Amino acid sequence: MSTSSPSQPHAASSLPPVASLLAEVDRGFGRSVERLADFLRIPSVSTDPAYDAETRRCAEWLVAELRGLGFTAEAAKTIGHPMVVAHHPGVGPDAAKRPRILYYGHYDVQPADPVELWTSPPFEPAVVDGPRGKRIVARGAVDDKGQVMGIVEALRAWHAVAGGPPCPVTLMIEGEEESGSKSLEPFMHEAKSRLAADVCVVSDTGMWDVTTPAITTRLRGLVYMEVTVHGPTRDLHSGMYGGAVPNPINVLAKILAELHDAERRVTIPGFYDGVGELPAATKSQWDSLGFDEGEFLGDIGLKSGFGERGHSTLERTWSRPTCDVNGIFGGYTGKGAKTVIAAHATAKVSFRLVSRQDPARIAAAFEAFVRARLPEGCRAEFESHGGNPAIEVSENSRYLGAAERGLRTVFGKAPLLIGTGGSIPAVGSIGRILGMDSLLVGFGLDDDCVHSPNEKFELACYQNAIRSHAAMLAEFAGLPR
Repeated sequence: MSTSSPSQPHAASSLPPVASLLAEVDRGFGRSVERLADFLRIPSVSTDPAYDAETRRCAEWLVAELRGLGFTAEAAKTIGHPMVVAHHPGVGPDAAKRPRILYYGHYDVQPADPVELWTSPPFEPAVVDGPRGKRIVARGAVDDKGQVMGIVEALRAWHAVAGGPPCPVTLMIEGEEESGSKSLEPFMHEAKSRLAADVCVVSDTGMWDVTTPAITTRLRGLVYMEVTVHGPTRDLHSGMYGGAVPNPINVLAKILAELHDAERRVTIPGFYDGVGELPAATKSQWDSLGFDEGEFLGDIGLKSGFGERGHSTLERTWSRPTCDVNGIFGGYTGKGAKTVIAAHATAKVSFRLVSRQDPARIAAAFEAFVRARLPEGCRAEFESHGGNPAIEVSENSRYLGAAERGLRTVFGKAPLLIGTGGSIPAVGSIGRILGMDSLLVGFGLDDDCVHSPNEKFELACYQNAIRSHAAMLAEFAGLPR
């Protein structure tokens, strides 16, 4: 773990003491919880057109909050849901000489289904007791409305103490992250000059535990493909045709079964090109984290890990590529019996990628793998549901060093530098289109029920998110530009 940055902050006597910012956060935390609850009450489900008006209302709510903090803000029109864009030039005579910070997050949420499994209505936030103290339960509590509000409330503290942020700040909060981000890249190309910054801060990841902060330096990429195997021109009676024609379900199932070998490695030719072993120093760091595999697996009803042999659970989820079938369907799936040979069968397949794996090459290799195994009389059709490369953040980044110092101020300990198995496509787009690195500093926990019923955000994590963003902004502003 990196404990310092080669670039230390310069003297910034015009900045207010961080202690005064933290005190302001703590004084106003009750109202911060109320504002988060107001945000959560708006059902901004981006994937369902029935919620389009509410999703726009959510964007407009956030715009109003940012304008109240002295930002120029708008719900910018896109090809889909609005993009919340806000900017503040910073306060003080030295603001323009300091680094420019871009914050990214999203205000849209997943659908609440199955609603019957919630202990309280998903869009009626409930503050309840938990084993770690109070928590707020609602759809979007941690993904990502609570984390976005951690940034907004930190800016509110700066507004109260200093009249605004200490350096130029821009926010780009999208409304389609949970439904494919179709507007994100077109908008970034269009608004590139408005989004110019020195570094992007993303708060959509997690902590190590409730008292230990973390910065995610490894983020796996993603390729998501849908494949349909076609056979006969119509569904057939299995008694009349069984054994005489190819069955697309059988064909597809066999091909999918061949995606892994006995060592649970992916068998697609060239899949591991460029994939190296974890550096010894990094492996030693991860081994010393005290990861409890039993607790991790026990929470989902399992006793032992499963995956590529020769690698630990942390390595498999943070630094190794994977292939998983996420859905498979075809033929008759209703109640009772219907003896048919289906005309086609479909599977949804995702690949989590690591550094130096090219999403386009992986997608093409998967298509070739399937086509090479099709028997005569069958053909395959493919649909891409997107792809993005893996991300690695340099541990020598001066902005990472500044974030570490800010987190240490709040938590009294250095943050852990970790990986995550999930993907945030926006991070790759920000690097490719806007030309800047991203810092992934999140405050969620593994048991927050992201995308599940009873999603929650520990209030201790929310408060520390606000405090941390306030302290990190002071550290960023203390760097020479």
